[in-house]
Order: sequence, then C-alpha cells, then structure tokens
Amino acid sequence: MDPDLIRTWLFGPGADAQAHDAMQRSGADALIVDLEDFTPPARRDEARRGLAKLLQRWREASRIVVVRINALDADGPTDLAAAMPARPDVIAYPMAVSAAQMHALHAALTHWEASLGIAPGTTEILPVCETALGVVDVRAIAGGSPRIRAALLGAEDLAADLCAERKPDAVELDYARRRFVLECRAASIEPIDAPYTFSDTEGAVREARYAHSLGYRCKALVRPEHAQPINAALTPDNEEVRRAGAIVDGFEAARARGEDRALVAGLWVEVPTYRNARRLIERSRRLSPKG
Repeated sequence: MDPDLIRTWLFGPGADAQAHDAMQRSGADALIVDLEDFTPPARRDEARRGLAKLLQRWREASRIVVVRINALDADGPTDLAAAMPARPDVIAYPMAVSAAQMHALHAALTHWEASLGIAPGTTEILPVCETALGVVDVRAIAGGSPRIRAALLGAEDLAADLCAERKPDAVELDYARRRFVLECRAASIEPIDAPYTFSDTEGAVREARYAHSLGYRCKALVRPEHAQPINAALTPDNEEVRRAGAIVDGFEAARARGEDRALVAGLWVEVPTYRNARRLIERSRRLSPKG
C-alpha cells in the first residue's frame, strides 16, 4: 500500500490481549506491536510467543501489521527472531539516528527473508525518529535502506531529549514537526506525525488537522479511540474535493483559452496549486474504499 494511504499508525503493548482486541476494533490502518517501551522487559518473551497468532489475526482484518523491535545492540535480534516468522509488513526501529543502524537492520531482514522464503525486500523498515539527532538527520537515515518509505516522528522521547515540557498544545515539538516534514519530503519518504499522547479526542483531532496543514497525511497514535476521528481528519472531505475540482476545472479552462493562470474563488491558480488540487482528488479516490 502507498504510505500516504496509511493514515493512522496505532502503537500498543505486546502482551495485553484486551489491548490487542481494542486495537483491531479501532479502525486504525496500521497496528504496531511495540516490544520496546510498551512492553516491560519481564513480559517480552510472552509477547514474542504470541506474535504469530496476533499478526495473522490482524492481517486477516486487512490491517498493516508492524512490530517495533528493540535496538539491535539490545533485545532487537531476539525480537526479530520471533517477529520475522510471523511475516510483519513493517519493522519499526526505535531511536533511529543513523544510516548505519538502517544498514544493519536491512542486512538482518535480508537474512531472515532468505531463511524463511519471504520475497526479498518485502519487509519494510520504519525509522522512529525520537531524538534531536534523529530529526535533523532523517535524510541520512532514509538513505540507509531502500526498504524505508516512511519515517515516524517521536513525541515523548523527543520532548525529553529537548529538555522540554510536554504540553497538550505541543508547542515544544513545533519546530521539530515542521522540520521533519520538510526533511522527509526532501528524502522522498512519507512523514508520519508524532502521536498525541493525551486522552481527549478533541485535542487529537485538532493536532491531526494542524499537522495536515503542514503537509502530513499520516499520524501515529497511542489510543484506539482516536483512530477513526483522526482517519476522518486526514481524509479529504466532500467540500475539499469540491474546491479542488473547481480549481482543476478553472485552471484547465484558462489554459484552453491560452491564459497562464485562472482566478477561482478569489485565488489566482498557477501550476503548483493546480497540481496540488489534482493530487488531493486522486488521493481521495484511492482512499474511497477505506472509508
């Protein structure tokens, strides 16, 4: 699936059956079993043993299935040994800061794919950039493997790394959020916005809409009840599609008359705006089966 169509990436614990059920019911596009921060070390073996059944169940529910492993210099190799036979679509890597980390993970995935008869290169890598270094070096990180089609911006760890106070308005993450989308677009990968880690749905939707205005089309989340409202916030609505259609029609009519631009609802439409409107219409079309 194209990365921009995976609107919501929901993190959840590795050893909590009730949480797994709630995640599946949430409507999130991608479900992430987190063997790192969301799973205490004492329960990681239990979580690993359950991966095969869990990922199969989620796959049958038409979800993108993701496993966030620990770092390769920690429990990561053990996590991979349990995760890869379950054939996840994506392996998420925590505290991503360098291309070298991605090279190492790419090599490990290549080994496991060959051992298990998985088509080579089909397991994607999702770097989770949750430090200042990870944000400013995301272009280099993205170059570490052709398996990388998206990167995810952290929230809690990033705020801590910045020595910033975490607040619902996320002012402490504003520069990182703006820079991250720019760097990811420069690297030709899809940026995934940081999770809203407070409980209220209104705040989660407000943050998703703000991130969307900056260029984000996908968002991480940690609460299942936020998934459907965020999906709606990141899906072009009828009015957006109507406005985009008016822009496309107006510009094409102007060009047919030999004019260089078109005035549509008070906006002078030039080529970039026209292309953006066409992209919105096409994305709406591709998302339509997802609802």
